[in-house]
Amino acid sequence: MKISHRAARAALGATAGLAIALAGSTPASAATWDLMGENQICIKHGHSHWTYFVAAVVGSWSSTVHVTVENLPPGAVVTQADEIPPGSNHTNSNGSTTINGWVFAEFDPLPIGVYTAQMTASDGTQTLSDPVTITVKERCY
Repeated sequence: MKISHRAARAALGATAGLAIALAGSTPASAATWDLMGENQICIKHGHSHWTYFVAAVVGSWSSTVHVTVENLPPGAVVTQADEIPPGSNHTNSNGSTTINGWVFAEFDPLPIGVYTAQMTASDGTQTLSDPVTITVKERCY
């Protein structure tokens, strides 16, 4: 019986050690927030354009989340990006979500076509992106 008690103690000790090690191994970069920033706009061909894009950062975050739009077509610039302070934002019971990120941009006249930019949000550890579709055509309805 002495041998089985020693084996049981050793197994119990190893199991406890493994449980403690695994409990502290949650990844530091585990996502606690998400970006809902898919946008689309239409710009009339031959005209300059000013617009804004909206985003909802949803979940909880402890660092400032920087929101901008990247990969805009030539002649387009972000005039104001947004910084969302540490906090939280959750989908409401009716399914709506509060917009908490705004990015303003100006466009020079562009050739007819479809352009894809990226709405990005980053807290310095995690960066997420969603597509921004920019359609330039003769008429926008």
